[in-house]
Amino acid sequence: MVLTGGGDCPGLNAVIRGIVKRASQEKDWEVIGCIESFNGVLREPTEIVELNEKNVHGLLVMGGTILGTTNKSGPFEWPVRQPDGSWTTVDRSDEMIRKLGYMGVDAVINIGGDGSQRISLGLAQKGLNIVGVPKTIDNDLSSTDYTFGFQTAVQICTEAIDKLVTTAASHNRVFIMEVMGREAGWIALHSAIAGGADVCLIPEIPYDINEIKKKIEQRYVKRHGFCIIVVAEGARPKGGTIVGTQTGEVGYQHIKLGGIGNQLAAELKSAGVEQDIRCTILGHLQRGGTPTAFDRILASVFGVRAMELVMEGKYGRMVAYHHPDIVDVSLEEAVRAQNLVDPNSLLVHTAKGLGIEFGD
Repeated sequence: MVLTGGGDCPGLNAVIRGIVKRASQEKDWEVIGCIESFNGVLREPTEIVELNEKNVHGLLVMGGTILGTTNKSGPFEWPVRQPDGSWTTVDRSDEMIRKLGYMGVDAVINIGGDGSQRISLGLAQKGLNIVGVPKTIDNDLSSTDYTFGFQTAVQICTEAIDKLVTTAASHNRVFIMEVMGREAGWIALHSAIAGGADVCLIPEIPYDINEIKKKIEQRYVKRHGFCIIVVAEGARPKGGTIVGTQTGEVGYQHIKLGGIGNQLAAELKSAGVEQDIRCTILGHLQRGGTPTAFDRILASVFGVRAMELVMEGKYGRMVAYHHPDIVDVSLEEAVRAQNLVDPNSLLVHTAKGLGIEFGD
């Protein structure tokens, strides 16, 4: 059984396609898909679909996921409404494992990020035959060099910077572009370098608003000039906190980030920046559309290798990219640590060498 969990990203369908095409070469394997992560098994009636070569045809270039996905609820924290109208959660993992046995499911391939693979680990520890495929648009899993979808997001952000440059130059404006990156600033850092941004603000390097003001002033001569600022949604000022809200959505555990771009614009105005400042929030545009060639290839390789791990009986593992090889790591290792930007890394050093300001 195959399922996709967490946020969507370009390349998910390519992984599904890779799994199905590899399984179709063997006589003893059939593939089914579970709708919206594990929810399809937990619901009554179950929401399960057959996956074969015919219905994965054309998926290589298609964004999103044909199985649907969710970052709410799950087998360990299934939301249940109380008689008084309030909500609580219950652990349905044992029930779900028994149900999978009744269905004749031999193994599960869980495609998802940190949260999804923590669920994989918990289920593996309960005896479920499960294999993980890493998926995070933020590229924040330390056990793999890259995750599919990340390069596509960087490409989308870079193209957005290219477009903002022309309008910023025409109006002598400061443009702030807010991109994804809850705790890891990889998308912001890569797109800032590729797009030639002037300022890059990431969660790993809290910023001083006065340093950003100085950079803006350097970009203008007699009020002529422009400045491009790329800011990750999880960035924060020195001594400050991230910008986000509790959604109150049932089963959603995270703080919903967003708004740092507009807050930064207000901070710059308060600091005395006189130039016209505009903010663009890319949001879910970064998740949508056709995956790049790199992401199609990486997703396909992950899919094929995940199916081979199942055929080999190597459960409790997750496929990973360790350049130039595709390997597998334990689920314990997969979720042990996040892949965060090192402020002393070569890429940050390169960005600073290009004159990009981080506000530190």
